[in-house]
Amino acid sequence: MALQFYNTLSRRKEEFEPLHGKKVCMYSCGPTVYNFAHIGNLRSYVFVDVLKRYLEWKGYAVTHVMNITDVDDKTINGAKAEGVPLRAFTERYEKAFFDDLSALNIKPATKYPRATEHVGDMIKMIQKLLDAGVAYKKDDGIYYRIAAFKKYGALSHLDRASLKSGASGVRADEYAKDAASDFALWKAWDDADGDVYWDAPFGRGRPGWHIECSAMSSKYLGDSFDIHTGGVDLVFPHHENEIAQSEAATGKPFVKYWLHCEHLMVDGRKMAKSLGNFYTLRDIEARGGDATALRYLLISTHYRSQLNFTFDALIQAKNTVDSLNDFAERLREAKGRPAGRIPRDASYKSDSERMKDLTAHARRKFEEYMDDDLNVAYALTVVFDFVREANKLLSSGEMDAASAKEALAFMEDADRVLGVLKRKKKREIPAEARELVDAREAARRKGDYVEADRIRALLRGKGIVIEDSKEGVRVKWLD
Repeated sequence: MALQFYNTLSRRKEEFEPLHGKKVCMYSCGPTVYNFAHIGNLRSYVFVDVLKRYLEWKGYAVTHVMNITDVDDKTINGAKAEGVPLRAFTERYEKAFFDDLSALNIKPATKYPRATEHVGDMIKMIQKLLDAGVAYKKDDGIYYRIAAFKKYGALSHLDRASLKSGASGVRADEYAKDAASDFALWKAWDDADGDVYWDAPFGRGRPGWHIECSAMSSKYLGDSFDIHTGGVDLVFPHHENEIAQSEAATGKPFVKYWLHCEHLMVDGRKMAKSLGNFYTLRDIEARGGDATALRYLLISTHYRSQLNFTFDALIQAKNTVDSLNDFAERLREAKGRPAGRIPRDASYKSDSERMKDLTAHARRKFEEYMDDDLNVAYALTVVFDFVREANKLLSSGEMDAASAKEALAFMEDADRVLGVLKRKKKREIPAEARELVDAREAARRKGDYVEADRIRALLRGKGIVIEDSKEGVRVKWLD
């Protein structure tokens, strides 16, 4: 099956055919840096990361742009409330955003343009819209006339008969869900903006939120590009307005594929500070949560399905991640099958042959599910089935070193997409702990299991775990 994505614009799955062969241009709506990102935001960023990773896994060269919105109503109001310059206010949350991306093992975008550094590009686009007659000037700014764009509502499937226009212009960056009005492209300066303004041919002021993404995506990806992503809450009005602005300014199709990530719920309810269920990554970590486990939890449900976050689910996710990492570590440490084994008959397959069959089947199924609109949930079942079968061979001693290497190659290949394996830095076991391990083995040989258990508990208290297997005794750090 060819790679397919569900396109919000057409409301159906479509075969992915980039505009320029194996080159993919992708734009993602990034953070508005007025606060820390919450886990709903993080789900969207992790979804984009999996999408990009899989495109690269398939051999595409991806140019990825994610904007930083550092000027809008929220950032200006936040800076004023703290009595600091806008840049001083936003750079704190911008740094926190990048810290979150790093903690969640999200690959960096090709470019992170800041809105404040591209106001000149926005002014040029607004002037084009004015010249084309789809924008008009009022005392408080420049507005886009939605009645002039016949395709308005195509992405969100709004009923055009219900759209409002004209004097009901909306100056705010966001307006009520399911209500459409002419929207602000440029907001004339007033006292509320303080020292935040730019001079333009049509008057002093600042850009509206929607024009930012149109101008920056065009600058770095061209007038038409392959993929635009974001959360479902951005379909209307933000993405609808982006299409209207961009296509009216350029006369070209804006985006070929629109991919949107569904909402994240918390304990079955919408996340809200008033409900006490509003969490950032810092909140998760303060309660003992793990960033890698959170990443796994966020990708484990299909991106177009609502995800219900609970701390119990996060604990289960950590157990799963720990299990996958432990399996990978066992493969790295595998010493090979016992000597002296000989094939029973001509139909006998070597360990290496059996593992190649197993990995080839797993890779084929993994790709098949991922090709189906990034069905990570099903792709993960392939990984789990592989781990179960390979673990049987590993635990029974039926795996040679070459087979272990083959199995590890599949795990690391799948993790190029999943991003949850962590290569642990080698920590040496102290000599005194090694002596205790030897003493435990001596006690076991004598049948003194009480003493063996006592030593095991003593080692665990020092953060060292002993695991018995047919490959011998494994000694590792608890963390």
